[in-house]
Amino acid sequence: MRRRATDYRRPVRRRFSHWICALLGLFVVAVLVLFVVHHNHNEDRVEHPVHEDDSRMERVVHEKLNLTEEILSATSLSRQLAEQMTLAKAYVVIAKEHNNFHLAWELSSMIRSCQLLLSKAAMRGKPITLEEAEPIISRLSSLIYKAEDAHYDIATTIVTMKSHIQALEERANAATVQSTVFGQLVAEAFPKSLHCLLLKLSADWLKRPPLQDLANERRNSPRLVDNNLYHFCIFSDNVLATSVVINSTISNADHSKQIVFHIITNGVSYGAMQAWFLSNDFKGATIEVQNIEEFSWLNVSYAPIVRQLLDVDSRTYYFGENPDVEPKLRNPKYISLLNHLRFYIPEIYPQLEKIVFLDDDVVVQKDLTPLFSLDLHGNVNGAVETCLEAYHRYYKYLNFSNPIISSKFDPQACGWAFGMNVFDLIAWRKANVTARYHYWQEQNSDKTLWKLGTLPVGLLAFYGLTEPLDRRWHVLGLGYDLNIDNRLIESAAVIHFNGNMKPWLKLAIGRYKPLWERYINLSHPYLQECVTS
Repeated sequence: MRRRATDYRRPVRRRFSHWICALLGLFVVAVLVLFVVHHNHNEDRVEHPVHEDDSRMERVVHEKLNLTEEILSATSLSRQLAEQMTLAKAYVVIAKEHNNFHLAWELSSMIRSCQLLLSKAAMRGKPITLEEAEPIISRLSSLIYKAEDAHYDIATTIVTMKSHIQALEERANAATVQSTVFGQLVAEAFPKSLHCLLLKLSADWLKRPPLQDLANERRNSPRLVDNNLYHFCIFSDNVLATSVVINSTISNADHSKQIVFHIITNGVSYGAMQAWFLSNDFKGATIEVQNIEEFSWLNVSYAPIVRQLLDVDSRTYYFGENPDVEPKLRNPKYISLLNHLRFYIPEIYPQLEKIVFLDDDVVVQKDLTPLFSLDLHGNVNGAVETCLEAYHRYYKYLNFSNPIISSKFDPQACGWAFGMNVFDLIAWRKANVTARYHYWQEQNSDKTLWKLGTLPVGLLAFYGLTEPLDRRWHVLGLGYDLNIDNRLIESAAVIHFNGNMKPWLKLAIGRYKPLWERYINLSHPYLQECVTS
């Protein structure tokens, strides 16, 4: 191929000019300089805060160390102020005791100044200076010297403080006694709702002769003496509580028609009891109501308790202004004839062979008829022992300093509970337990062997004649113990609201009250009117 002439050839292209190369070189150098400067600046920014934080921490630690040393140092102004303030507070009390109210006011004023200065020192984190402390220390020293000069010395201080402690203890004891008295009064009081129910039922009994005729017809029922049936007894003047016991028993019984209940009450509640149990159905169970005032054999010549009830000294002991008698001993139930009637069961029911005794503050949760087939091994009383946990042995109930008690009984013998007991009446009559009871009642006419209720004399009368039952038959404490295990309650055949917090009172323990209330027929018009309203 033929080449073009020189004049007609395309000029050769140059890739970079000299000035472009120069610019690129300058740019690279500038980038390197900026990188180096930026790197050094970052190092300075990282290292500077570290040094600054370190110095700040050193200052804080230094200040804390100074404050600690200030407090611990024997020559510290803060410590001197605190000690003077403590001494001044004691003299304030003593000055007031001696009616030196001006000195007490001056001391109180300086105590406030001292507290303010100590607070400021703590807030600012710096020790108290001599200029700040000197006026307060001088003034407090002057006032303390003035108090000492007025014979408010250390001995006086100790005596005064002791008297104050003693006064506080006396006030605390008085408050405790007062609280016990008030609690006892509430426990003894007959609730307005129950009084309303009693009046309405008593009116029914008086106005409705057919009820009285029906009661007379049932009085001679052969079922009342049939030993093939299951017999229970309750001695109470509380209609609603007795109804709960009976209703809970038959509700949990496998054969309610084979159950017979024997109720004994006083003359005031007799008509109401009859009206209630004759007017309501209890699943075919037989219910007998008797009046204790009709027991002519229970008289002064036979029963020591009757003589003691009529004795002026006994009544003064329980209800008079006797400081030796605890408030809980003043409860009328402890000298109530109904409460002592349990020791006369074989005489009240001479044809019966076995019976289960229930208190009116229990709730039955299981079938109790198996109790009648238990082997008591010749013993009279089947009961749950209470010497476990918080319950007591014989020495807790009886006066073992008396030789009559200490010579015949073991102080470590295990106690047991009334409230759910199965009695073999044949063995009772054979052992003549009632005569034992009479003997010990006579021995305790001066109240030196025991002071409280029917349990101590029961422990004596049934000594060596009691068969321990499984604990699940009878769980106690629902009238005072807030912490009974739910599993124990659920497994119990009988739960007992012994104590002042009865389930029919407002002071009842709320956790347990539903266990009692579920056996009340709230649809009854009288209960709606008296109890629920």
